[in-house]
Amino acid sequence: MRDVEVIESAEAAAAALDPVRARLLGELAVPSSAAGLAARVGIARQKVNYHLKALEAHGLAVLSEERRHGGITERVLQASAASYVVSPAAVSASAADPDANADHLSAGYLVALAGRLVREVGALARRAGTSGKRLPTLTIDTRIGFRSAADRAAFADDLTAAVLDLAARYHHDDGRPHRLVVAAHPLPEEIA
Repeated sequence: MRDVEVIESAEAAAAALDPVRARLLGELAVPSSAAGLAARVGIARQKVNYHLKALEAHGLAVLSEERRHGGITERVLQASAASYVVSPAAVSASAADPDANADHLSAGYLVALAGRLVREVGALARRAGTSGKRLPTLTIDTRIGFRSAADRAAFADDLTAAVLDLAARYHHDDGRPHRLVVAAHPLPEEIA
């Protein structure tokens, strides 16, 4: 089971977002059969089986094991990931494009960058997983409190200068290209 899976297709997103199937995916954090799930969630086994087949068809549920009981084979499934993120590509082929937004200080630009990040890293992670390799990434996540808009602007200037200096120092035209995204946004009140 992967930690996070990026859902790229609209059909898979629809399957994962269906309330019954979303509940079944949550229950499949622990491998279970249709009969076991039916007993836990209070839905007829036949209906559970129908939904499990749809989840399995989209790669959201995977076969964990098969158990033989007399002449019957019981299939035990598990969610393919602990959590899921729907890529903007699943919503539209054009998906939010940061290059289409000239205002690099806008929330729309930041959201488009985040969408591109999900699309690109999701595709790279899938490829790495298929080949059995680990995807090299770097993530920095921190909180900072600014006393004023002037402090925030000065920080942005200093950070920009530092990042540009580091990029110039380590960039090689013949090196493997990497994308660096640095973003800042106010924390929602319920998190702060």
